Amino acid sequence: MALRIGIIGLGDVSMVHLHAIKSNKNAKLVAVCDIDENKKDLVKDAKFYTDYNEMIKNENLDCVHICLPHYLHYPVTKEVANLGVNILLEKPLCLNAKEANKFKKLHDNTDSNICICLQNRYNKTTKHLLNIVNSKEYGKVIGIKGIVTWSRPKEYYDIKPWRGSMKLAGGGVMINQSIHTLDLMQLLGGKIDSIKGQVSNLLDYDIEVEDTASASINFSNGAKGLFFSTIAYCDSSSVEIQVILEKGKFTIKDSKLYKSVGGEKVLIVEDDKLSGSKHYYGASHKEIINDYYNCLINNTKDYITINDAIPSIKIIDSIRTSSKDNKQILWG
Repeated sequence: MALRIGIIGLGDVSMVHLHAIKSNKNAKLVAVCDIDENKKDLVKDAKFYTDYNEMIKNENLDCVHICLPHYLHYPVTKEVANLGVNILLEKPLCLNAKEANKFKKLHDNTDSNICICLQNRYNKTTKHLLNIVNSKEYGKVIGIKGIVTWSRPKEYYDIKPWRGSMKLAGGGVMINQSIHTLDLMQLLGGKIDSIKGQVSNLLDYDIEVEDTASASINFSNGAKGLFFSTIAYCDSSSVEIQVILEKGKFTIKDSKLYKSVGGEKVLIVEDDKLSGSKHYYGASHKEIINDYYNCLINNTKDYITINDAIPSIKIIDSIRTSSKDNKQILWG
């Protein structure tokens, strides 16, 4: 029998979830919820609600996808989990490290399976690079670089003002556009010793959140990390992640993984691509959703948990604190 699925929040990213759900033979989208009744016609073949409690009460759901603004992630996830429903939560996990601690307590005290949508872990390039790093075939990690240079017009914040609020968004370019990059950097680099960073605003927007950030990350294995992100560029260029090992250099760019050894650059693998204006979401929502549904069906826990998603939130907090206090932040 197919899993009964619901969606809470019908913003931009929910449409990516919608297509992934509909392509899965083991799932059926039966209900959606949004406070804006004008979105009722966005999904023709699922019952529309404006109250998610009512939706959960009526629909006997196996899983709910939460695709809401950042400030609603923790309270809604907690409420849905307390109702005994499994959850796939869009990134970011939460607003800050303090709220991440609340999420950790929720993780430790709920029977609900809560998966965090860090879908870039499912990219072919990511999986292949992680296997290379873990195999030690090319030696230990020496350095990791993550670069995000995107563009967001002022209207991006005007249309949805919560995006420019620290209280409601938890930050700007780091938590919104770059959290996947930070997640992959810590996944590839391992345990972190210390971070020193800067946040700033290069654009003349009336927002509280940062539009530019940079950081130096010292990993416990001796590797050096460099992170830079901005939305102040003229174009949303391809994200770049580079790992330098003792015997080779590997770079993910333009959704391709390249190997550079002895001056020769070789294409190893290429990601599937999502067509259209939201191509920067990547095409791995389908992969993470399929994998999570299989975990629910088979009663396994091999999905991205709350605890897996906490480090990237902690990194963002460390960069912000380092910038504010002009000092290096040590990790315990």
